[in-house]
Amino acid sequence: GKVNYNPTFETMFAPEFGPANPFRTQQMAAPRNMLSGYAEPAHVNDFMFEQQRRTFSTFGYALDPSVDTNLSSSSYIGAVEEAEKNKGLTVFESGAKKTEKRKKVKGGDAADLDGFLGPWAKYQDEKDGAKPSEDEKKELDEILAKRLKRGRNEEDAPAEEKTILHVKDMYDYQGRSYLHIPQDVGVNLRSSEMPDKCYLPKKQLHVWTGHTKGVSAIRLFPGSGHLLLSCSMDCKIKLWEVYNERRCLRTFIGHSKAVRDVCFNNVGTKFLSAAYDRYIKLWDSETGQCISRFTNRKVPYCVKFNPDEDKQNLFVAGMSDKKIVQWDVRSGEVVQEYDRHLGAVNTITFVDENRRFVSTSDDKSLRVWEWDIPVDFKYIAEPSMHSMPAVTLSPNGKWLACQSMDNQILIFGAQNRFRLNKKKVFKGHMVAGYACQVDFSPDMSYVVSGDADGKLNIWDWKTTKLYHRIKAHDKVCISALWHPHETSKVITCGWDGQIKLWD
Repeated sequence: GKVNYNPTFETMFAPEFGPANPFRTQQMAAPRNMLSGYAEPAHVNDFMFEQQRRTFSTFGYALDPSVDTNLSSSSYIGAVEEAEKNKGLTVFESGAKKTEKRKKVKGGDAADLDGFLGPWAKYQDEKDGAKPSEDEKKELDEILAKRLKRGRNEEDAPAEEKTILHVKDMYDYQGRSYLHIPQDVGVNLRSSEMPDKCYLPKKQLHVWTGHTKGVSAIRLFPGSGHLLLSCSMDCKIKLWEVYNERRCLRTFIGHSKAVRDVCFNNVGTKFLSAAYDRYIKLWDSETGQCISRFTNRKVPYCVKFNPDEDKQNLFVAGMSDKKIVQWDVRSGEVVQEYDRHLGAVNTITFVDENRRFVSTSDDKSLRVWEWDIPVDFKYIAEPSMHSMPAVTLSPNGKWLACQSMDNQILIFGAQNRFRLNKKKVFKGHMVAGYACQVDFSPDMSYVVSGDADGKLNIWDWKTTKLYHRIKAHDKVCISALWHPHETSKVITCGWDGQIKLWD
């Protein structure tokens, strides 16, 4: 109701009458001015509060808020020792002064042209020499000694060359070695004519076995194709018959690491091999003798003789250090270096009547060089291009087939312009990451290539349709060669160590 008189102070503040509520908890019964208890008014402005809160979160201590502090009697909460050490500094008060700056040498007068040092002045206590102290010297010597030792191991004498003849007689009754082109095989291997019409190979005719690890490259004997040279990751090189009994004729042993590439000279009497042991070796195809060795202490990725009749003593090799190096076989000297690529060089292909060669590299570009001129006169690189680690020249010399790492085979013109032929793109196979060698049928009607699944793929050149796929190998099928005198014989090799003949 309404109070109709003025009650006195005593009345207003007299204790409540009546019994205390026995059911009240102690907290409820205590004097309260808010739900949770009695809050004393505290007169702290926002800044002082913030200062203490931040100091606590940064340094771990703050002034004890429950004590009425006039700031002189400091009692802290939290990290008390820290507080004493910092003399109770808050975050807003600057800490210890920075140590003295190093003095610089005088020379600050800009008018004095020779003597002006400006911001380049040395510090007064700066040391000029960089001589290592005794301990450091010891360490350095140890490291250098180790390096020398390591270097020696890698460059130890090139592996001793051996050769094994696998057939009973080196010469037949007429004194002819296996280099002699056979004339009883149903095809004239001596003709320079191509077969008129080629057909799709269908079935497996033969398997050459003997390599104990993957085969990395195969090459047919130049011109006739009656012998097959293969190099392998088991460090060996083998020469096989393509006709008659298809025996293994000879093994060339002389590399201490996997052999990457091989290349015959024009007449097939010698061949070069390039291996991961950093050596390029020149062999006699007939006797198996190693004629010479070349190295520039880098890994050769590909090697090619200059196909010109009068330059058969010169060869080029694409190296892991981005260079293409040219050697002279007679002197054993490096006679030229083509150093323009920005990545390891993968392939070298001679074009345009051997006056020029095309190289591809991990830098995803294709460069065209004039023979013996160390500057590329054409550089082909598009943002969309992938690296092309396998390149083959077509039998008519007009096209370059490049195995591109985005799972397609690109065709570039091999005469003057080197334009990409947009109409001829061969796809449908999986090669990503493998340098699967491409080849053409001799009449230019088919394109063949292995792939990462071990399949042999055959496309039609005119329509670029994928005609045929044969499961050829267990692992990658790294190379496919169409025999230049046969209508339908294709040879494949793979990382399963096998070489197969298809017909």
